[in-house]
Amino acid sequence: MLRIEAVPAAPYFDLPDEKIAREPATPRDAARLLVDQGPGQEPLHRRVADLPDLLLEGDVVVVNETRVLPARLRLRKETGGAVEVVLLDTDGPEGTCTALVRPSAKVPEGTELRAGDDLVVEVGERLAEGRRRVRLISDDPAAALARHGDVPLPPYLGGLKVEPERYQTVYARVPGSVAAPTAGLHLTQEVLDRLRARGIEVLTVDLAVGLDTFRPVTAERIEDHPVHTERYRVPPATMAACREARRVVAVGTTTVRALESAAATNRYEGRTSLLIQPGHRWRVVSALLTNFHQPFSTPLLLVESLVGPRWRDLYATALAGDYRFLSFGDAMLLQHHTAL
Repeated sequence: MLRIEAVPAAPYFDLPDEKIAREPATPRDAARLLVDQGPGQEPLHRRVADLPDLLLEGDVVVVNETRVLPARLRLRKETGGAVEVVLLDTDGPEGTCTALVRPSAKVPEGTELRAGDDLVVEVGERLAEGRRRVRLISDDPAAALARHGDVPLPPYLGGLKVEPERYQTVYARVPGSVAAPTAGLHLTQEVLDRLRARGIEVLTVDLAVGLDTFRPVTAERIEDHPVHTERYRVPPATMAACREARRVVAVGTTTVRALESAAATNRYEGRTSLLIQPGHRWRVVSALLTNFHQPFSTPLLLVESLVGPRWRDLYATALAGDYRFLSFGDAMLLQHHTAL
């Protein structure tokens, strides 16, 4: 069971280990879907394949088209020692990356790590929270990553073997993330086509998902939780369509962060450190397709901001009904109270 000894301000519930999904649904849209009906109403029990029938003409669905990088590298020192490097952010200063290096204590600054004859990772300075600055040295870094890297699954899925494309959305296009926007893993091309056939636009944003998105909140005050920035881009056409939409349905909390960041700052691309919590002024999104999140996580805090304390009833229903939780788990369709 996932537990944290501190008592932070972020929402908490008991999550038994057996409720955590260890493999994805097959096919993708066979995942179960808990549909929020609003305060005092019993939720519906459906499948993600039913999503087009649950939305209405005039709705706009927005997805995050980011693509997960093969960011986990197994490298060797010149002496032969094995070192693992997990890239966390690929657009650092002067072409560097932020990374986790294991075992970091045995890798002095300036060490060169190798994979084959086409990739060298130079390990640099030590940063806060156990991170390191690294530099990729290669004639073609993207191709070298594709050859030598693996998609970094969440730690609780350690040892699980999954086809790399199964940890990508079917519309993944822009490389840059080190974790998948997991709500989108449920969508198939058939579901997207049926949405469009019903007069529901499917539009895109791009937010490069970092591992810190899923980092538990352990601070006793939300204001003390460190929020790392993530790169985002919202096409002007997407925002224009959202303004005219009957309702904006975001697929995943990362899509929410991109849209709400752009609306709050009037900047359609840049880096965002937006932490959505109760009291947030919702400017764009009125409905959300999302997975069931970890206790004490910032995505769960976002859910609480959207639907208020009834998230607890919805999660209790899901737990009692054997819904599957976290990255490869089932999904829920939520609506802000103003959209009901």
